[in-house]
Amino acid sequence: MSQRDGFASGFLAGAIVGGIFGGIVGALVTSRTKDETASENNSLLDTTEANPELTQDRIETARRSLEGKIAQLNLAIDDVRQQLGTVHSNNHDQE
Repeated sequence: MSQRDGFASGFLAGAIVGGIFGGIVGALVTSRTKDETASENNSLLDTTEANPELTQDRIETARRSLEGKIAQLNLAIDDVRQQLGTVHSNNHDQE
């Protein structure tokens, strides 16, 4: 019984110490990541404010690209509908 008590108390102590250590390491890593992300966001904002025409061109290019992809998706959806309609009508003819 003594070994079980020793194991349980050691396990509990290890879990507590590991939790504290993990929390400290996690907090340090998170703070560094936030600092790097903040500096990256600031640099992106600076270029946007310096050249708004470039940003408008990128938005327009992205919009055109998305419109093209939506048109492709609509064609694919119509094609699948036609195929399913053909399959559905064949099933009714066989019955």
